[in-house]
Amino acid sequence: MQYADFMEIIPRLMEKALREAASYYPVVTLTGPRQSGKTTLLHAVWPEKTYASLENPDTMDFVQADPRGFLLQGEESGMVIDEAQRYPPLFNYLQGYADRSSPGRYIISGSSNFLLMEKIGQSLAGRTAVLSLLPFSAAELGREALEANWENAAWRGFYPRVRCTSLPPDLFARDYIATYVERDVRLVRNIGDLESFRRFVRLCAGRAGQILSLASLAGDAGISVNTTKSWLGLLQAAWLVFLLPAWHRNLNKRIVKSPKLYWHDTSLLCFLLDVRKPEDLAFHPLRGAVFENLIIAERFKAATHRGRTPSLHFWRDSTGREVDLVENAGDSGSTGKTGGATSEGRAWECKSGMTVPGDFFRHLALFGGEAGVPPERRILAYGGMESQTRSDARVLGWQDALLEP
Repeated sequence: MQYADFMEIIPRLMEKALREAASYYPVVTLTGPRQSGKTTLLHAVWPEKTYASLENPDTMDFVQADPRGFLLQGEESGMVIDEAQRYPPLFNYLQGYADRSSPGRYIISGSSNFLLMEKIGQSLAGRTAVLSLLPFSAAELGREALEANWENAAWRGFYPRVRCTSLPPDLFARDYIATYVERDVRLVRNIGDLESFRRFVRLCAGRAGQILSLASLAGDAGISVNTTKSWLGLLQAAWLVFLLPAWHRNLNKRIVKSPKLYWHDTSLLCFLLDVRKPEDLAFHPLRGAVFENLIIAERFKAATHRGRTPSLHFWRDSTGREVDLVENAGDSGSTGKTGGATSEGRAWECKSGMTVPGDFFRHLALFGGEAGVPPERRILAYGGMESQTRSDARVLGWQDALLEP
């Protein structure tokens, strides 16, 4: 079976949100990293629409010579425009067509969130829904597709090209970093110093799961703090990394407010950490950070693929007491305690070990008591397989943690 055939038989959770958005807006925008499956998904949802990719030289010649004629191709059945950000003037023409179009007429996609969102903000504000597709989630693949241990799952990652073919994960990651990160992403900001950018990317991998200090990162990379901010924003816009902000609403003021850094897919993280095979994670100094990244990235996808903005934070006070993930927690639905949580609020602790000693629950219990998160919504995700309910929290083996709704 070919790659495209595999992709077509794996339903994407994003489909429901896409169809709903297309019932309201004349334009629907789908962003996400390269190789996340955007084109395959759009073909599956709207096979009747005219498809055009601006990466095709002939198509680019057409749109540059006659943008109005190009857009008229979508007058009847509608149109999917892939990598739309490659010709920014098209958005000015699309604005006028959108105002005269029925819902779902034009679907645009692109892998450069920075360029795409810039043009949307200028020309299509209020006329388009914006959704994001990341690599496969564990829920999309199903339990039977998951590996026997979390190390193999983290090393393999969730990019469709790896999951649907026999392509070795480290080979995919090497080529992805070289062709996408070091070429396409770097050119967005005209970064001329490739070696400095390479060093910066690897340093970001080494800080996975850590409190982010821009000054420290800048010093280690040999660049200014402003350049660090710019390059970090570029990696975020390219859907390579995301920042997890600190949660501090209505709790005591002695808390850490700097964000933590995570990667959207652990296969790229492992490659950049020189993890060349799953067994290397057994004694790797960032073993725990990779496991934590695996769990938290999955929570990000769980929200994003359903068309929701992820509400994810971490909590840490000035003494170092920490909860790895605070999910969907806020001021509404307060239980009456200081910093009450919503009815869906959950607190997660991530431990890569295969045993669960009692002190793993200590910070969950502390935070849960202060923030109003009851034991049934406190989750300890660990590297073993067996799940159980304890008096202090739910204990989820790594597979169940990845599959958690």
